[in-house]
Amino acid sequence: MKRYTAADPLEGLTILVTRPQGQASGLMAALRAERARPIELPVIMIEPPASFDALDGAIRRGGYDWAIFTSANGVEFFVRRLSALGGGPGWFERVAVAAIGPATARSLAAHGVTADLVPEEYVAEALVACLGDTVALAGQRVLLPRADIARDALVKGLLEAGAIVDAVEAYRTVPAPAAPELVRQLRGGQVDVVTFTSPSTVRALLLMLGADADAVADATIACIGPITATAAREAGLHVNVVATTYTVQGLVAALRTYFGERRADVLVTQAHSQPSASQAERTGPA
Repeated sequence: MKRYTAADPLEGLTILVTRPQGQASGLMAALRAERARPIELPVIMIEPPASFDALDGAIRRGGYDWAIFTSANGVEFFVRRLSALGGGPGWFERVAVAAIGPATARSLAAHGVTADLVPEEYVAEALVACLGDTVALAGQRVLLPRADIARDALVKGLLEAGAIVDAVEAYRTVPAPAAPELVRQLRGGQVDVVTFTSPSTVRALLLMLGADADAVADATIACIGPITATAAREAGLHVNVVATTYTVQGLVAALRTYFGERRADVLVTQAHSQPSASQAERTGPA
């Protein structure tokens, strides 16, 4: 592991990025800007559902009061099916739209759809609370295009508030093939930090490692937010860093703070362990 003595806290650190293929560029670029050495290793793949029947049926029915998107992937797959069925942004004209965070809102905006609501905290529980503060949810028809392994917290919260919820599978999250070289790098101490941006990346990496899951024990574990951190802890990992802003930028900032503090501790320890000039004069040569 590095000794955290570089001028930039992340400089020279080898950081594993586990985001799906095609979705890691933002984090990779942000880490390179910090002079870190990111390694891209997609541990999950995003694929279409086994059948689009449920999603297509929801799109055709329409009549929803709210459409809620909890990821950019959900947006992309929904828009693709909407287009395949001959629809476009006009589908949203009579539908209020909620996005769980700014990345999801940006994905909507790229397709000409403005999110009417984005909570300040980017988790399902905050989204339900924010919706409840905006509108009386009782009787509201809500469409929730989501992953096959999505948490139930959002659906549960909406149902408890009296909403009528259609939660439909828009895409699947599946483990990526094994990467034998990763075990060697982890065992050899060549990876300083492992980043996780969702609970599924935690589960998929450990599945990929199999019997070698303990190989991550010497790496710093960094999670994009509390939900991912909880999944990591439940999987037996010691979490060192949890971003307080649940975005790629927030994760990088949290890493910068963490390693900046480690560097400061090392420098203070070094300073205390070295004799001052006056001490050296009194002691003289050996």
